[in-house]
Amino acid sequence: MRVRPTAPILPPSNIQGNALMVVIAIMAFLACLTLGAVSMVSATAASWQSQISREITIQIKPDEGLDMDAALKKARDLALTFVGTREGTIMDEDATARLLEPWLGAGLNLDDLPVPRLVIVTIDEQNPPDFAAMRDLLKTEIPQAFLDDHRTWVDRLVSMAHTTVLIGTGVLVLVFTAMILTVVFATRGALSGNRHIVEVLHFVGAESSFVASEFQKHFLKISIKGSAAGGALAAALFAAANLWQANSLATPESDQATALFGSFTIGVTGYLGIFATMIVIALLTTVTARFTVMRTIDEIDLIRADPARSDGLPAS
Repeated sequence: MRVRPTAPILPPSNIQGNALMVVIAIMAFLACLTLGAVSMVSATAASWQSQISREITIQIKPDEGLDMDAALKKARDLALTFVGTREGTIMDEDATARLLEPWLGAGLNLDDLPVPRLVIVTIDEQNPPDFAAMRDLLKTEIPQAFLDDHRTWVDRLVSMAHTTVLIGTGVLVLVFTAMILTVVFATRGALSGNRHIVEVLHFVGAESSFVASEFQKHFLKISIKGSAAGGALAAALFAAANLWQANSLATPESDQATALFGSFTIGVTGYLGIFATMIVIALLTTVTARFTVMRTIDEIDLIRADPARSDGLPAS
């Protein structure tokens, strides 16, 4: 004797399920895209902050009777006497002219313009020197010297990174909230179309946990397919952007994109975050579906105990 295989309570594929899968895929794509963008901007800001924090700049303004080369060497030597400094580099005239070339054009003669000269000093981030003492010493020995420790830029970068992370977190919360509400309405819609099945199963003695688990499995499959599609599309988008950036180095388009967004590389951590977001979306969808089914079954029990409560509810 062969036992006839049992069919699932809900059909494996229908219009409601396919629509919900598309919605979950879109939300997963937006969530993973936001997570990757936040990770990318945060990493870029951290890289900028680290690069700025590793260097200080001594600017020497030209003055009548000032021996610029001697002043540059003296400023470098004075800075290197402080604990926490590693090395100093004097920017020559060619390097200074290249810095000004985008604004003043090529072939610039620095002797014709009062252009300041720079000394770049590398410092130890973990044990920085005493900037106030260095600034006072330079001002005493070389009145035309000005020390810039880039604290203003560092503070702005840190503020920008924190603001970006907060905005990204807010977008993620909105996406997850919209997803939960969508699953609630989709689950109620599925129950409305199959309410008679639930009532029959409940009437013949099926436990609420059994019915809920069947709906939970159904929505778990849908959510896994949808979140996997959305997450894979977001990961492919970042990989394609990174490939384009790597193959178009030193081009105007790539330079502008790098200046605005930094590197499109999100790294292993970013891809792990996308995978974790896919798992979270699938779990949230499943848990939300279970709670919604249990609540609907409780409503059925209340209506059965008090038929007056059935006003406004779909007929079974």
